[in-house]
This record gives sequence, C-alpha cells and structure tokens, in this order.
Amino acid sequence: MWLSPRLTRNPGAAERVLPSRALPPIPFNRAALAGRELENIQRAVEAMHLSGDGAFTSRCQALLESMLGAPKVLLTTSCTHALELAALLLDIRPGDQVIAPSFTFVSTINAFVLRGATPVFADIRPDTLNIDGAALDGLISAAARAIVLVPYAGGARDMDRILDMASRRGVPVVEDNAHGLFGGYKGRPLGTFGDMAALSFHETKNVTCGEGGALILNNASRIERAEIVREKGTNRTRFFRGEVDKYSWVDVGSSYLPAEILAAFLFAQLEERERIQARRRTLWQRYYQELEPWACSRGIRMPVVPDSCTQPFHLFYLLIRTPAERHTLIAHLNARGISAVFHYLPLHLSAMGRGFGGKPGDCPVTEDVSDRLVRLPLSAGLTEDEQRRVIAAVCEAL
Repeated sequence: MWLSPRLTRNPGAAERVLPSRALPPIPFNRAALAGRELENIQRAVEAMHLSGDGAFTSRCQALLESMLGAPKVLLTTSCTHALELAALLLDIRPGDQVIAPSFTFVSTINAFVLRGATPVFADIRPDTLNIDGAALDGLISAAARAIVLVPYAGGARDMDRILDMASRRGVPVVEDNAHGLFGGYKGRPLGTFGDMAALSFHETKNVTCGEGGALILNNASRIERAEIVREKGTNRTRFFRGEVDKYSWVDVGSSYLPAEILAAFLFAQLEERERIQARRRTLWQRYYQELEPWACSRGIRMPVVPDSCTQPFHLFYLLIRTPAERHTLIAHLNARGISAVFHYLPLHLSAMGRGFGGKPGDCPVTEDVSDRLVRLPLSAGLTEDEQRRVIAAVCEAL
C-alpha cells in the first residue's frame, strides 16, 4: 500500500470536503511513502548530524555506486546542481560551446550557460525523442567543450554512434539522466556512458527526497577534484578522512551537499526501489495495453521503446495529432479532475534561446513534438481505480 504522508499522518487537516457524488481529483504526480522514510528521519535527528555527508548520505552513495557500477556517486541538492558541478569540473569558460537537445528542461543547458558557455541546440529523433546522432556531427565545432545527452522518458538511441563521435572529436559527454535511473541501453545502466552523469530525486521522479540529485563520476580521475568543488572549493572531505591535518581553500567551488534528513528519506526510497519499479511497470504497461487500440485507430503515437533499451517507467506520454486536439484532450481530462500536462517548450525558441540565435525551423522535430505531446498521471501512488478513470476519460476524448 502506498501511503500519502499528508493523508495518513495528519488525517483531516489538509483534506477538503468534496460533494458526495464528486470523484476526488487525480494529480499528475503523488508523492508517497514507500518504506522507512519517517523512521530514517527520526534516526538522523537523534544522531544530531543534520548537515551534509552524514551516515545516510554515505549509504545512498554506496548503494547507487553498487547499482550502477560507477567509481563514485556524490549526492547533491538537485540535478541542476549536479550539472553545475559537472560544468565546473569541465572548466567551462566564456566562448566554449556546449551541445544539448532543445527538447529538455532548462537546467540541462543553464548549468553551462552560467559558466559563460554558448549553447548549441540539437534536434531530437522522432521516435525516442532523445538527441539525433545523425545531426550531431555537423554541430561539433572546434569550440565544443561538452555534449549533453538527455534520454527522454529513459529512452536511448544512437548511444554507440554518439560516444564514438564524441571520442574522435575529443569532446566529453555528460548525461542529464534525470529521467533514466533504472533504465539501460544494451544491458548497461543509463548514467554510466558519459564522462559524468546527473540524477534527479525531485518529487516527480521514481525515487525522491522532494528536492535532490547526484553526480555520477565515471572517470575516476575526476573524483578528488569533484569532492573539493562540491565542498566549497576546500579539501574538507580529505580532512574528515584523516588524509590532511587541516583543510583550506584549494579550488573554485560551491555548496552542493544535501541535508542529512533528505538523504535519510532518499535511502528509504532506494531500499524499496524494486517495489517502486514493479508498481510503475504495472501502471505503464496497463496504459500501453489498454490505450493502444484507441491510439492506433486515431493515428496517435504511443511511446517508442527500442529493443536495445531497458525502460525505467518514468513517464507515459501520447503524441496527439494536432496542437488543437492536444488542447481538447487536456481540457477534457481537467474537467474530470484529471491532471494531464504537456512538457518542454523548445529551448531554442525561448527568450534566452533566441538571444543565442535560435529561430523557428532550427529543430523541426522538437518544434512539432512540443506542440503535440501530453503526459498522463503516473506515480507509484496512483491507484488502479484512478488509472481506470484516466484511461476511460482519454478514450472518450477524441
């Protein structure tokens, strides 16, 4: 049973009275307790180590390293901060170019723009919606200092081609793996292909601590500097390990350590990852199986999962035929208390993107997909009855 902390720990306080015949609303995402979150938080408080890098932080990092086979994982306060840490470790400077998909969250490129980089926006594949390797080679210039990959919904394609291309051109690859934890490509976990990768533990992700992230270091030579940059540019981590008798400022850096209470919550979620994933798999597969006949009869696109990919079951989307029909579907669902949402607006057409030279037609697949994509509610806390309501409402809409 998935428990909502707001409904089970303080009954009545946050609930509103609904009309007797009204059905309760179905949120796009519902945060839920999966195991020992509250017990772990109490243990962290009793230990009186509430700042970063405590026992629960160490347990989370060790568990993620074991799961991924990565040399080092460092928890951060968000996926955004993990990407900012990656930009610092790559010594991104003004004039450097960073290639990233236009169809992504703003943090993917903003982390590098903060260091002075110029974004180069790449289009996406029409099937998996991740970066199009066929168009990438022509975007890599002598000024390119990083390629950021985003496996949308955990889907990956062209990974071998992209990595080979980047290696030949001497350009590091960073994975923005916010969607991809528990996903894989050809049997290898997403997040382990690039020089570095960022994870998200935001409230909307498969496992969460509300706000949180991690940096995966696949290049062991970066570990020592990453620890320094993450600790405000000091060698404080080495001091706590007894490797130096005092610590001091030795590099640029910032504060990227999450509080121990967040790590305590996250560790409980990671412990229950198999149960969480099993639940999300059931929900994702039911959406696919029961909506497929409706979608096929109307020319509506379902998610594409290549045989080479292991699905992380992070989100479920539909590509509606036209922007007007997408608006109709979202309004239809909202009128029935069901929260369905669109997704990314093309970064190259945003105010900032246009300031870097972006214009209509630069990324045609991105522009088309962004106008037609809609995401359905999907979280471990979604009940079967709620999902049946969503499916029935979708099938009535168009």
